Parts: sequence; structure tokens; C-alpha cells
Amino acid sequence: MTLWALISGALLLLLVLAAVCFLLYCAYIQYIHMKYDHIPGPPRDSFLLGHYPTIRKLTENNELIYDYFLDWTEKYGPVVRINGFHTVIVIISSPEAIKELLMSTKHPKDKFYDDMFNLFGVRFLGNGLLNDRNYDHWHKQRRIMDPAFSRPYLMGLMGTFNEKAEELMERLNEKADKKSEVVMHNLLNRMTLDVIAKVAFDIDLNALHDDQTPFPRAIYMAMRGLVEMRNPLARLMPSKQKMIQETRESIRLLRKTGRECIEKRQKMVQDEAEVPTDILTQILKGGVLEDECDIEVLIDNFVTFFIAGQETTANQLAFAVQELARNPEILQKVQAEVDEVIGSRRDIEYDDLHKLQYLSQVLKETLRLYPTVTGTSRFLEEDMIVEGIRIPKNASVLVYTYVTGRMEQFFKDPLTFDPDRFSRDSPKPYFTYFPFSLGPRSCIGQVFAQMEAKVVMAKLLQRFDFRLVEGQSFKIQDTGTLRPMDGTRCRLRVREKQ
Repeated sequence: MTLWALISGALLLLLVLAAVCFLLYCAYIQYIHMKYDHIPGPPRDSFLLGHYPTIRKLTENNELIYDYFLDWTEKYGPVVRINGFHTVIVIISSPEAIKELLMSTKHPKDKFYDDMFNLFGVRFLGNGLLNDRNYDHWHKQRRIMDPAFSRPYLMGLMGTFNEKAEELMERLNEKADKKSEVVMHNLLNRMTLDVIAKVAFDIDLNALHDDQTPFPRAIYMAMRGLVEMRNPLARLMPSKQKMIQETRESIRLLRKTGRECIEKRQKMVQDEAEVPTDILTQILKGGVLEDECDIEVLIDNFVTFFIAGQETTANQLAFAVQELARNPEILQKVQAEVDEVIGSRRDIEYDDLHKLQYLSQVLKETLRLYPTVTGTSRFLEEDMIVEGIRIPKNASVLVYTYVTGRMEQFFKDPLTFDPDRFSRDSPKPYFTYFPFSLGPRSCIGQVFAQMEAKVVMAKLLQRFDFRLVEGQSFKIQDTGTLRPMDGTRCRLRVREKQ
């Protein structure tokens, strides 16, 4: 037998094996269809790809996928099926089902969170507090972290909140009453980064004044990587290689910074030096109590808090500025409240925050329309019936506060910015508003974030009038969290003294 004959035979065998594997894969996809097709959903783009082409097109065009989830929910009902190859996710918008999924401890976080352990081959969030799917292990971490988010500790942060917000006001004052545009999101992003670095890890980044600092870009690229991860073919696409490499380098920078901070703090502890009761100290205590010798586990939590404590607050503040500028009557009302409570004082006290009730409503309404974290997911370990529709066990179910927060069924005129929805006399949303999630896995930093947001907004409203630069699209950009695509470009004017 000739060499060519041997090669031809081998190639034929490989083709047969490939064909058999492909047919078996198609049979598996058909099995998945039969298992889930009783659940309503939009028509698949194709048998093999499911809805993946639509989702990929939306991502490539910078369109917001959650608007499509909202449209599909309104068309197909409270349980919607989305296919992608052999994978199925189920979107749920029933308040009772959301209550069951988020308030109960029997539904673990979905396997999606395992995908954030590594990002493009580099360890990212690992087994940090956000990512940990094992409830018992997560609960131990949460209890260890709780002191860093206790009321006494948070009250002690008011000085830093005031100091960093005041630095932002000085930067804005330099640009006020001039024709130059101010990209509010950029400055807010840098300020919140300075805050979390200082109060959580005792790092003086000075990002607000240092345009060369790499950290804002590093966080942006790490979060963007989460969006690109939705495309299972991204690793193979030549057009994505530069982005993937920058994402890897960004994650390495964040983890290197975490390692340096942890090792420095460990030495302080060994030298019996006084250390603050901040997040970094609690991370180290977690390592001791859990007998964790692997520093990578400690770095997981550093990166989790470094990103989560900065990104979401900056985005919320930028959206709040945008909506107040678009609604002058609401702006005047909240400025009047700030003038009454704060007056001309520079330092805002902890007790002032509770008196800024209408500002609280503004911030809550901002998160209803623009939840920086759109939702969360759970894994079903047993069948679940939602409004008469059976969802089989081992399903991935997603609940989106972005979706329920924009449904007419739950909020009248949902696209209208109306802080009065959250007044004390208004009915409370019933498991349709959860920008910080709900139940035992709710965000540990939500009080921290809203205290910081209130201090910054109160100072901004006290000092400036702002109007939006014309020509902005008001589109929302998905970078893992939601942010204003155009950056909330404003022109500022110093307010006349009252």
C-alpha cells in the first residue's frame, strides 16, 4: 500500500469520525430543544446556533442586549427561553419567582460565575466574594467581611468621602463658567477609584489628577472582557486578539497591585504595627480564619472589591447627572433640598444623609432606569414551576432588574424619570427592583456605595448648575456594567450664592 493510500485512508477516517461527532452533537442539540421548547421564546436564528447570531450582532454594534430581553419578555411572557448552540438560559420576570430565587439559599449562583474565575486564560475574580458559588464557603467570607461594612466603620469614612468629593469639586470649579466640555463620567470614574483605593486598601492613587494612571483603563478592559466572553468564538477571531491581550495585561496589573498591597499589609501585621479595620485587613483575616495559604485567593477578593467599589458608583452618578440635566424641575427640587439641609457647609455629616430624602429618591430612580449591574443568575437543582411553566432542573435562570424596572406592568410610564416613585408614601416595588440584588447574596457594599453617591451628588448640586452638551445619543454602553455611552458631557456654571 502506497503512502498516499495510507494518508487518504486516514483522512477519510477522520472525516467519518468528524461527521459522526457532528451528527451526535446535532442529536444532543435536538435533545436540548425537546427538553426546553415548551418554554416560550423568540424564533431561533438557526438550529445549530440558536439565538447566538442575534446576540453577537448586538454586541458588535454596541446595542444593548437587555433592551431585546425586555422586548422578548413583554412579547413572550414571564418565562423566556434563549438558545445558543447546546446552551439554554431562561429569563424570568415573575416577582414571585424572583422572590423565590433570590431570597432562598437553596438556589446557588449559576455556573456563569465559574466563567469569571479565569478570563481569557488569566485568573480574574477567582473565588472572591462575588464569584463564590459554594454557599457555606461564601457565608464564611461574608461574615469575615461584615466588620468593614458595619455602621461604625462606614460613619468613619465620611471624612474621606468629603475629602475626595471636594477634590472633584475643585477640578470642576476650574472648568466651570467656561465653554469647555466636561466629560462627567471620566472624572467621576477617577474620583470613585481614589475613594475605594484609599478607604479599602490605604492606597493613594491620585487618579483624579494623574491622567497617566493605568488603573481606569485596566478596569475598563477587564469589564469589557466579560462582555466579549459572551462570544464563544472570540478567542479564535483575529480581530479580537489585540483586545484579548490588553484584557489579560489589565487583569495582571490589577492582580499584581493586589499582591503588593497584601504582602505589605501582611508585613505590617507581622511587625505588630497598627492596621486599619478596612477591607484589606478583613481579606487577610479571612485568609487566617480559613487557613488559606494561597495568596491568589486573597487577591481574588482584592480585585473584586477594587472593581466593584469603583465602577458601579461612578456609573450611577453619571446617569444621575444626565437625568437631572434632562429634567430641570427635578434638578431644582433636589437642589432646594440640598440647600436646606447642607446650606453652604463644605463638610457633609453622616446625619445629613438621612435628611436628603429626595436625593435618595433621585438615586434610586436612577438605578431603576440605569441599574449599573443589570441582574444576576441562579442554577436550578430541581424543577421549578413559574406561572404554570415548568423549568427543568439544571437550568440557568436569569433575573434582570433592568427588565422588570422598565416594564409598564410594574412601573407606570417606565421610561419617565420620576423620583416620586420612591417617596415614602408610594407603594414599594415587589421584587421588581433589585439593583444590588436581594436576599442573602445581596451586595455587601450597597450602603457604602449610596453614602458615597449622596456625598458627591450633594456637593455637586450645592455648587453647580449643569446642562448637557447637545448632540449626545443618551445610549447605554454595556461594559460588564452599564455606563452612559457618551460619558455625560456637560457644561458647568457655578451656582449663585443663595
